[in-house]
Amino acid sequence: MIPAIANKPEMLTVRQVAQRGILPERALRRLVSENIIQVVRIGKKALINYTRLCEQLQNGEGEIWD
Repeated sequence: MIPAIANKPEMLTVRQVAQRGILPERALRRLVSENIIQVVRIGKKALINYTRLCEQLQNGEGEIWD
């Protein structure tokens, strides 16, 4: 049996993140295509670590605000 991860990240699709109202879907897709937001790809889906994205936005990290 695999042990549960205590602080597992919340992984969401681009559309799911956009529905939470942080950034529009088009802006998220651009940031993903420019490798500013890192994703995990499963097939054609790109999953964003939502927890990490929120931290980046709060702290002004990376190139998101440039």
